[in-house]
Amino acid sequence: MAKSRLFRSTMVVSAMTMLSRILGLVRDMVLMGVFGAGGLMDAFLVAFKIPNFLRRLFAEGAFSQAFVPVLSEYKEKRTLNEVQLLISRVSGVLSLVLLVLTVVVIALAPWVVALFAPGFRGDEAKFAAATELLRLTFPYLLFISMTAFFGSILQSYGRFAAPAFAPVLLNACMILGALLFAPMFDTPIMVLGYAVAISGILQLMIQLPQLWQQKLLIAPKFDTQHEGVRRILKLMLPAIFGVSVTQINLLLNTVFASLMIGGSVSWLYAAERLSELPLGLIGVAIGTVILPSLSSSRAKADDETFKKTLDWAAKLIILVGLPASLAMFVLSDILMNALFVRGEFTQHDALMSGVALKALSGGILGFMLIKIFAPAFFADQDTKTPVKIGIIAVFANMIFSVLFIGIFYLIKLPLHGGLALATTAASFVNAGLLYYFLHKKQVFRFGSHWRKMGAQFGLSSLLMVLSLYLVLPFYPTDGAQWLRIASLLGICLLGAAVYGIVLLATGFRPRQLKHG
Repeated sequence: MAKSRLFRSTMVVSAMTMLSRILGLVRDMVLMGVFGAGGLMDAFLVAFKIPNFLRRLFAEGAFSQAFVPVLSEYKEKRTLNEVQLLISRVSGVLSLVLLVLTVVVIALAPWVVALFAPGFRGDEAKFAAATELLRLTFPYLLFISMTAFFGSILQSYGRFAAPAFAPVLLNACMILGALLFAPMFDTPIMVLGYAVAISGILQLMIQLPQLWQQKLLIAPKFDTQHEGVRRILKLMLPAIFGVSVTQINLLLNTVFASLMIGGSVSWLYAAERLSELPLGLIGVAIGTVILPSLSSSRAKADDETFKKTLDWAAKLIILVGLPASLAMFVLSDILMNALFVRGEFTQHDALMSGVALKALSGGILGFMLIKIFAPAFFADQDTKTPVKIGIIAVFANMIFSVLFIGIFYLIKLPLHGGLALATTAASFVNAGLLYYFLHKKQVFRFGSHWRKMGAQFGLSSLLMVLSLYLVLPFYPTDGAQWLRIASLLGICLLGAAVYGIVLLATGFRPRQLKHG
C-alpha cells in the first residue's frame, strides 16, 4: 500500500473514529448525568466491561491480529475461491465458539460477576443488578465479534469507512435508551443492557452490503481442519496476551476498584474514557490501517516498505501522543468539571475522576505505541515474542497496583488513583519491551532523523504546557455547563495552536507525515 493511500485511509478511519468518540463522550455525559457515579451505574459498568473486554481481547485483539496476516497472504497468493473458502471456515468456527460461550456465561452469570467484581457480593442489590445486566449485555459479544471479523475482511480490501462508523451505533443506542426509554423501566439502568444488545445487531448489519459487493459474504461452515483455520488458531492463542495487555490491566483495575469505596468503578471508567479519546482517534486508527499493509509487505518480502510504514506510523503517534498525554494531565480537573458535572454527577465525583485521569494521562503515549509495535510482530506471524512481553506486563501491572495503592494509602490520596498509575507504568513496560525486541531483530529502530524530530516535538509540547498553565486560572469552575465547555474548548484550541506554531517555527513540515 502506497504511503499516500495509507495516509488517506488513516484520515478516513480517524474521521469516523472522531465521530464515534465525540458521540461516545456525549454518551458518557448523558449516562453520568442520568444515573450518577456509584450504585447501579457501577453495576452496569461491570456488566458492560465483561463482554467489551472479551471483544477487545478476542475479536478486535488476538483474532484480528492473527486473521489479517493469513487473509492478506491468501489475497496475495491464492484465488478468490480459496479466499472465500477461508472466510467460510473461519466464520463457522468463530460463530459457533462465540455462541457456546454466550450461552455458558448467561447461565453462569452470578459466578462471572462474582469473579470480576468480588466487592459487589456485600451489596445484594448491586450484585443482582449486575447479574441481570450481564445477561442482557453478553450477547453483544457474539454480534460485535462477528462485526469485527467482517470489518477485518473489509479493511484488508481497503474498505475502512463502515467498520470505523459501526461504534457510532452503540453510542446512539445508549443515548436514546437513557434519555427516552429509561423512565419506562422499573429499574431504569436496565435499559442500557437492551441498548447494548440492539446496537450489536445493528453494527453487524451495516457491514453486510459491502461484503456482498466484494463477493465475500459467504455462508459459514464449521471446519477446524482447514489449513487457514489451523494457522489462525495457532497464531491466535498466544496473541491473546500479546495484543490485549492493556485491556487485561484495565479489567484488573475493575476487580480491585470493586473492593474500594462506592463510585470507584465509575470514577475509573470516566477517566479511562477520556484517556482513550486520543488513543482511539489516532492510535487505533493507525494500528488498524498499518496491519494489512505490514502483512502485505511481509507476504511480498518487502522489508524496506515494512520499515518505512512503521517509521511513518511512529511519527504520527508521537506527534499526537506526546502533547495529548501532557495536555490531558494539565487539564484533567477541568475536563471532568466541564464534561460531567451535571445531574447526579457531583463536583466530588469530578474531583475523584480527575485523580484517576491525571494518573492515566501519562500512559496515553505508551498505549499508542503498543498499537503500532504489536502489529509489527503479528504481521510477521510472530506471536511468541508479544505473548512473553504481555505476560511480563500483566505481572508488572499487578506489582505496580499493590505498590502504588500502598503509597497512595500512606500519603492519603484516593486509592483508585494508584490503580490508574499502575496501568500507566505497565503500558510503558509493554511498549518499551516491544520496541527493544523490534530493535534487536533489526525490524525497526528510531534512526538519526528522530533526534531533530524528537527535539521539535519536545520543545513544542513544553511551550504548549506552559501556555495551558497560564490560562487555567481563567477557567470558570462554577459557571453554567455551556460556558465551562466553551471555555475548555477555547483552552484546548489555544494549546493546539501553540503546539502547531512552535512545530512550524522549528522547521517541521506537514509533508514529512506523508513522505517521512
